Amino acid sequence: MMQNDNSSATKSDQSEEASVGADTAATGTKDPGSEKQKQEERKVRKDVGTALGSIRSFLSELLNIRDNTDEADTREGIMKDIPFKGHTAWILICSILIASVGLNANSTAVVIGAMLISPLMGPILGIGFAIAINDIDLLRRSLKNFGVMVGLSIITAFLFFRFFPLQDENSELLARTAPDVRDVLIAFFGGLALVIARAKKGTIASVIFGVAIATALMPPLCTVGFGLAIGNLEYAGGAMYLFIINTIFIGIATFLVIKYLRFPMVRYANSKKRKRIGQIASILAVLVTLPAIYTFYNVWRESIFKRQATEFINTSVKPYKFSQGGYFMDRATNISFNDGENSVVQLFFMGDESIPSTVIETWKQQMTSYPYLEDAILQIQGGRSDDAERYQYVTELYEAKKEEIANKDQRISLLENEVERLRKFAYNDVPFEQISNEIRLQYEGVEEVGFANEIITNFSKTDTIPVFYIKWKNGKSSRSQEQDMKKMLDWLKVRTGNPNIKTGKVSIDS
Repeated sequence: MMQNDNSSATKSDQSEEASVGADTAATGTKDPGSEKQKQEERKVRKDVGTALGSIRSFLSELLNIRDNTDEADTREGIMKDIPFKGHTAWILICSILIASVGLNANSTAVVIGAMLISPLMGPILGIGFAIAINDIDLLRRSLKNFGVMVGLSIITAFLFFRFFPLQDENSELLARTAPDVRDVLIAFFGGLALVIARAKKGTIASVIFGVAIATALMPPLCTVGFGLAIGNLEYAGGAMYLFIINTIFIGIATFLVIKYLRFPMVRYANSKKRKRIGQIASILAVLVTLPAIYTFYNVWRESIFKRQATEFINTSVKPYKFSQGGYFMDRATNISFNDGENSVVQLFFMGDESIPSTVIETWKQQMTSYPYLEDAILQIQGGRSDDAERYQYVTELYEAKKEEIANKDQRISLLENEVERLRKFAYNDVPFEQISNEIRLQYEGVEEVGFANEIITNFSKTDTIPVFYIKWKNGKSSRSQEQDMKKMLDWLKVRTGNPNIKTGKVSIDS
């Protein structure tokens, strides 16, 4: 009964509290703590907004190039560099000759020196600028001078490589026969830097920014002349393709900067003509952009393929342990993308054992874990046990690949050293363990047997002579040792099939 009374009292108290709360709400009284919390939240939001605004204002001021742009001087500077005649033509000829000498000598420093005086960027900037401001007359003039520039450069490089006595292919030349994603990036960002420098009020040494553009343009043009001079149209075509792609990206960079800076469009009295010219300029911009994007995509795919192939080799192939002294020829590895069709990863091995088929199958299975290696072909070369056969194989490989790796200095050095090493052992190779056991069974008193290839010269020629060294046990007379050594020498000449073989006696005290 007491519990019921307490329960009734509690319910009554709760009802009274609810009634008081309702009365408070009705009278509009607010909780002081809640109001303070809301004020703090509004203050925090205001502080964050102020901080973001300050950062936005700082970045806007830091990266703003519109306020400090001189439109008149920019237009005048670009148009002044477009014509190729007189002094400019001779400067171009000299820079191409210097660059050709640098490429022929495989000297990066000389090529950079040629870039410092190169006037290649003028017509290309004019093309991008003309498309951006819808100036058809300027576009025609820029294209005309661009053609003159290309023709003069190729003729100069062709004449140099055609009549210069040294026409060796090297890495600096061969590196410019196919587009690389890094060359494209150099061209694009070099174009951005040059146009931004041109647009700035005041003076900036634009020739410095022109070096980046020359990096993407001069070596390919010189390589075109080199390919024509030696009759290799594949070199010339690849280098010309690289040059055109780089030119397109420089033009695109110029177009984007001029559009961002909001240079005024050229107005025509005839509205229909203006509209038609605008359409032509837009179509031209799209036509030159699409191939560039496609090429960039293919180069990007090839770059990923080579990176994944290198990662596969480092993680799967290199850790493989040979049991009989074999080794992996990392520098001779050949990775061919082939536009994604029939791509090849070619590996070269040397040593006294072949790669087990189970290991090769494991490697092929591991390649499928890389998206760009799933359809690639894994080729294993080498791993034979016979030294003479290995010498013949390396020689054939060197001859077959000589043109391809003519300018790969490290590969040439590796293969030549390997050929020389195997040549020596191919002629003097002996089954030492078997012969030493036969000597022990035929001749009493033999304590130790040694073998070495001695290099001997009479200063007119150098030869390698195989020598067996014999150490006799104590108790065997000197006369008996001499007789057995003579018999052993005759036997060894017949046993090894080498009439130049020699024997030597090791003294007991040694």
